[in-house]
Amino acid sequence: MEARHLRYALALAEHAHFGRAAGALGIAQPPLSKQIADLEREVGARLFSRTRQGVFPTAAGAAFLSRARRALDEITAASVDAARAARGETGRLRLGFIASALLEPLPDVLGRFGRERPDVRLELHEMATSRSTAALVAGELDVAITLGRPRGAGAERLVSVPIGHDHLVAVVNSTHPYAGQPTVSADQLRHQPLIVAPGEDEPTVITGLHTLLGKDSPALSGATVARDIHTIIGLAACGVGVGLGPSRMLSAPRRGTWFCEVTPRTPLPDLVLSFAARDRSPVLNAFLDTIRNNCPDVGAALDHWLGPPSPQRLT
Repeated sequence: MEARHLRYALALAEHAHFGRAAGALGIAQPPLSKQIADLEREVGARLFSRTRQGVFPTAAGAAFLSRARRALDEITAASVDAARAARGETGRLRLGFIASALLEPLPDVLGRFGRERPDVRLELHEMATSRSTAALVAGELDVAITLGRPRGAGAERLVSVPIGHDHLVAVVNSTHPYAGQPTVSADQLRHQPLIVAPGEDEPTVITGLHTLLGKDSPALSGATVARDIHTIIGLAACGVGVGLGPSRMLSAPRRGTWFCEVTPRTPLPDLVLSFAARDRSPVLNAFLDTIRNNCPDVGAALDHWLGPPSPQRLT
């Protein structure tokens, strides 16, 4: 039994006449009569009563047609669902990200993606770079935004594209002696209690701080550890010490705090988007297209790995 048998039976029930039903279906009457007869043999019951007044469903036919309508509706829905999934309009996207990505570019990217793909289920996980890299390599994430390129076993199989650049800034309480200063020097920082990200989570950041302040700097060894930039800013606001973090913190001003540029200017690792090219799903392709559209300077790098976005994916 095929879907066409169901369509033929429904058309015959609607038109109550083999000739009119055949015309509506765009086929000749004899093939329609044969297909209905074949269907009745397969079902094992007479589905239609042929009379001079027309062709009408029997009791068995009425029961069959009720199910046939639902079956055809399901087939149609299955085709629609498959097409939407192929276009990345449904499905699941698992994204791991560091907290600073919530300042830029994630708000615009996720807002746009959610509006364009409202039926995609987003699974969002705030993770340190080391954790999200491991999860991405293990297939537990589809895409990750990290500070610096992923490192470690399996990282060489990932596609990684910079999506943002940062340098080091300091944040202090508004009553701190450095408040009001446009800059603070490395020598000044060596003599202050510091607030920094944990080394095991963001080793590249700590490496940069060791380069700036000295490998055996007492200020670093005694620093307060905060796992995200919001905590760094909050602790600085409380007067715990001088918070050190990426320049994207400047987009999250908080009452009672002051930001200073650090001299010499100290670049931090890029904000990096990574994914496994071999595991690209339609939903991931759709997300990458949103990244291209929202972060134009990233488009060329993604095109290098993926080729230009297809017209179908842009619609």
